[in-house]
Amino acid sequence: MAIDRILHALANDSERIHVVSISIFVFVLSLCIVVGHLLREWRWVNESITAIFIILVLSKGTSSHILQFDEELFFIYLLPPIIFNAGFQVKKKRFFHNFLPITLFGVAGVFFSFAIISAGCWWLFPKIGFKGLDIREYLALGIIFSSTDTVCTLQVLHQDETPLLYSLVFGEGVVNDATAVVLFNAIQKFDVSKIHGWAAVYFVRDFLYLFSTSTVLGIATGLLTAYVLKTLYFGRHSTDREIAIMILMAYLSYMLAELLQLSGILTVFFCGIVMSHYAWHNVSENSRISTRHIFATLSFIAEIFIFLYVGMDALAIEKWKVTKTSFKTALAINCIIVILVLVGRAVFVFPLSTLSNFLSSNSEGSHITFRHQVIIWWAGLMRGAVSVALAFNQFTISGVTRDPDHATMITSTTVVVLFSTLMFGMLTKPLVKALAPHRAPARAYSGSPCKDEITLPLLPTEDYPSSPLLKAKRSLNMLLERPAHTIHIYWRKFDDTYMRPVFGGPNRDSN
Repeated sequence: MAIDRILHALANDSERIHVVSISIFVFVLSLCIVVGHLLREWRWVNESITAIFIILVLSKGTSSHILQFDEELFFIYLLPPIIFNAGFQVKKKRFFHNFLPITLFGVAGVFFSFAIISAGCWWLFPKIGFKGLDIREYLALGIIFSSTDTVCTLQVLHQDETPLLYSLVFGEGVVNDATAVVLFNAIQKFDVSKIHGWAAVYFVRDFLYLFSTSTVLGIATGLLTAYVLKTLYFGRHSTDREIAIMILMAYLSYMLAELLQLSGILTVFFCGIVMSHYAWHNVSENSRISTRHIFATLSFIAEIFIFLYVGMDALAIEKWKVTKTSFKTALAINCIIVILVLVGRAVFVFPLSTLSNFLSSNSEGSHITFRHQVIIWWAGLMRGAVSVALAFNQFTISGVTRDPDHATMITSTTVVVLFSTLMFGMLTKPLVKALAPHRAPARAYSGSPCKDEITLPLLPTEDYPSSPLLKAKRSLNMLLERPAHTIHIYWRKFDDTYMRPVFGGPNRDSN
């Protein structure tokens, strides 16, 4: 391969080889964007799949080790702009409207999938002759392959075409990643010799603490940014300062969460939601246009970077030389994992969808049809860089392992990630078009409810003659019948009365 020859020629020049590696990487990154643009009309392909194909073509099936995968680079620099932009661009009303199924999929679903994959690997691996893992490593495998790929979801589903599916699958992905990380950390501290009945209670307590504190930190950072922008009005002097303070505060929220051992994913996601609700309306018009494009561009580049990054490291031949597992056994391991991922996801998607439909049967919530359930099941099968990062954390030391069994798990993780991205990713778009064809809406969604939505008879109006007790009773009845709209009305009143005068936001009269 030409890339290998160039790197070999510069092997004795440690300074230049680093520059050349980055230059080659940036060139391939640009090539992926160009090829992805040329193939944008082909419904089977997205940029992530394009990136993997380009790696396979350029490497010709041999080593393509230009940059070594580093979990710190992934979690600290690449993931934050993707998650923040998703929160910044998400349609907030629909996201919170579907918060119940999102939470069911992202929390309960991880436990179902984790249990099935861990138990399945523990039971089946010895039957095919692979016996090199202990109980903690089997538990870690359950988490590694229960983590869905949020990045792939963003590329194969579009919230303008499939708003319900996008909201459910992407929302699940964000909560799923947070749940997977906290469960993975719990497993690292897990003492197999001291299992007791309160272990599950302690874990639930820790998860609720992580979820709530991470969310509060993101909201607080977003509100602080909005207050600073509204009070100081940077736009009087420089739009660059407005954009810079938003970017830096968003990144600061993520780093603070990591420093406090919270979920940076949840923190930066809710920071993006709050910034788009308040801070974005406190900047100049030029800054509003610029921030939308800047955040989207940074996210887009980071997404392609991740797939190239993982793909190039996947073909690093050193890992494959360490493993002593035969081809037949390795193939059996990969097949077992893929089947368990399929089964583990199906076990919770369909029952929890039914449960969500039942719980919201008397409300205005969107019904999750069987076709939607199939798409949700399929779209969440893709595994990505989070799985690779967790596998490296579990089975390597600084990205290197000399244990043949651990090397097998690293290569198996890489194979499953590439296979799921190619196979499930390529078929997701055609599946969505077949089961949920896009129909142009009668009117564009403006980001805020229209006046008709605001004046729905969910609560008694101020002019309605009734006693306080009767008003409270009717409000409770409405809350039980239509909880999302009722809570939304209360939130709108609180937001207009207390929040917007302090933190800013759009003028309601202009809606």
